[in-house]
Amino acid sequence: MMFNRTARCLDVALIVAGGLIAHSMRFSSSSDFSDVEKLLIAFNSVLALLLFPSFGVYETWRGKALPGMLARVALAWMAVAATSLLVAFTLHRMDAVSRLWFAYSTIIAGAMIIASKCVVYLGLRVMRSRGLNQRTVAIVGAQGFARTLLAHLNRTPGQGFTPVCLLDTSGNEALHASGISRAGGAGNTRAGRLPVLNDFDEFVAKVRAEGINEIWLALPLSEEHTIYRFVHAMRHDFVNLRLIPDTRSMSLFNHSMTDVAGLPTINLTTSPVGTLQMWPKLLFDRCFAAAALTALAPLLICIAIAIKATSKGPVLFTQFRKGADGRPFRIYKFRSMALHKEQAGHVTQAKRHDPRVTKIGAFLRRTSLDELPQFLNVLFGQMSVVGPRPHAIEHDDLYKDLVYGYMFRYRIKPGITGWAQVNGYRGATTKVEKMESRVKFDLFYIQNWSFWFDIKIVAITMFKGFVSRNAY
Repeated sequence: MMFNRTARCLDVALIVAGGLIAHSMRFSSSSDFSDVEKLLIAFNSVLALLLFPSFGVYETWRGKALPGMLARVALAWMAVAATSLLVAFTLHRMDAVSRLWFAYSTIIAGAMIIASKCVVYLGLRVMRSRGLNQRTVAIVGAQGFARTLLAHLNRTPGQGFTPVCLLDTSGNEALHASGISRAGGAGNTRAGRLPVLNDFDEFVAKVRAEGINEIWLALPLSEEHTIYRFVHAMRHDFVNLRLIPDTRSMSLFNHSMTDVAGLPTINLTTSPVGTLQMWPKLLFDRCFAAAALTALAPLLICIAIAIKATSKGPVLFTQFRKGADGRPFRIYKFRSMALHKEQAGHVTQAKRHDPRVTKIGAFLRRTSLDELPQFLNVLFGQMSVVGPRPHAIEHDDLYKDLVYGYMFRYRIKPGITGWAQVNGYRGATTKVEKMESRVKFDLFYIQNWSFWFDIKIVAITMFKGFVSRNAY
């Protein structure tokens, strides 16, 4: 409560300071404030005290990301400034106010408020990293998922949560399997310095006796009875009871929370990367593709002439593949085989010394030069420079039921190169085991995607070259 009041007083002081600094910048130091300027500063101060709580500015920032919180503060201050401006226009008082002063004071006060929040946030993180300003947490759940939570808390000490005990709900699971050794009685074990209890009543008594601040229920959604038991048992206690669903058995990527039509939902199989996060990738793809096509134009022309001169048929080979979210598109490649007919619904992968492959085609496939026209697909927005390689639709139909997570590769745009390819998984996949390994690398890439991961893969691809023994 004291911290909350201090924060409000500080915001008011910064609003006043912003007005004073703006006045000294706009006018001479000897110039006095006009009554309207004083009124606007007072009005902004009162309005901030009224509107900031509505935007959650004074809620606890513990465990929340700094960018999101600062964005909330900026939005709240913009609402204050817009309301103040609207009131001034409505009362026809803007003619008595310097527009430049108003702009200066809004920018300066807003910047100082945001900077102060940032300093306080970082200061609290440093304090919490040193063991101060902590909230104690008791975890309930099976040791596998509980161990994941503990590892996360150990990696983020600045969040200010200290685990103090664990109620193991895994029944007869071997405790030593998770690195937790027995210490003491049959109902009490210890993970390093963390006590692990097996009895519900003993756990509740410990929470009350030690005044533990929070209980985190790391339970599957099927454990509704256990969840209700805790809600009922702690209904008279002032303990924060939080549910962190264990959705590992259902979720392939992440299980983040989001709002859909105003309802809280858990993402199980949605795209793991948001649209805003993908903007650097989208810009990089288009720029890189345009630069590559321009730089490689002479080579592309030479390859096209060589293909046309050595075999009958078109220069480019096209085939439908699945793109992001399974949307089909026509992929472009340099034709590397003589014209032939495939049985409907069947695609025969190229083999070593395949008679269908032309002499030029063999060189193109071995060096991956046949893939260069796919930069057109990237330029058209159908593919990305980096991503899981798209397979023939017939192969998708074959492997989607044989390899777990196979179709999740299409949650993002397919790529010309990818994490599986730079790790040696290129060319034909004659065995299910090979496809499983390739898919594992693709899913690892999707789950751990970042723009710099893409740059790393591009650099590795250029360093290693495009030549592969598995491509024929």
